[in-house]
Amino acid sequence: MHEQSLTVREAIIGRRSIKKFNGQPVDRDDLMRIIDDAVWAPNHQNREPWRLVVACGKEIFQLYKVLRDITIPKWKELSDEALDKQMQKFTTVGAFVFVIVPEDVRQKQRLEDFAAASTFIQNIQLLAWDYGIGSCWKTPDYLDSPVFRNAIGAKPGERIISMLQLGYFDELPKAVERKKAKEIVTIFGQFNEEEEKEIE
Repeated sequence: MHEQSLTVREAIIGRRSIKKFNGQPVDRDDLMRIIDDAVWAPNHQNREPWRLVVACGKEIFQLYKVLRDITIPKWKELSDEALDKQMQKFTTVGAFVFVIVPEDVRQKQRLEDFAAASTFIQNIQLLAWDYGIGSCWKTPDYLDSPVFRNAIGAKPGERIISMLQLGYFDELPKAVERKKAKEIVTIFGQFNEEEEKEIE
C-alpha cells in the first residue's frame, strides 16, 4: 500500500509536465491504485463520464506499432537507427492512459462531462506525482483519426480527449512562473476606469 508523502499543496505546486522519460515501466498495480483514487473527481450528477484504455505491460509493444504506423507513415524507408530515434518519444514512456468521454449531443452535458474528465485527469497526474511518477497530458490530432480510434476501441459517440503519458524521469524540469491571484482576480463591483467607461 502506497503511503502518501506529499501534501495536496506540495503535489499541485511541485508537479511538472514530464516530456523526457527514462524508459522505466510503470507497475500496473500502482497505476490501477492511482486510477481507483482519481475517480473521486467531482462530476455532474455522478455520471463519471469516462473510461480508460491503458497500456503499461506487454501490450505496450502493440501500441508502439500503432503509434509508429500513424505518426511515421514512411517508417519502412528509415534505417533502424533513425526509426528508433523517432520512436523514443513513445518507447521511453512507462505507461499510456487514453481517456475517453461520451460526446453527448446536448452541449451542457457535453461540456460538463469534458470538465469532469479534465479534473479526473489532473487527479491521475497529482496522485502519480505522489508515487514519483511523472506525466504529460497530450492531445495530438491523430486521437480523432478513424484508424487510431479503431485501434483504441473508441465507439461512435465517444471522444478520446487525452493521451496521458506516465513514467519515471531523471531530470526535473524547471518551474515556469504562474500569474498571481492579484493579476487574474477582479473583486466583484470593483472596475478600473476603462471598464467603467465601457459599461457606460
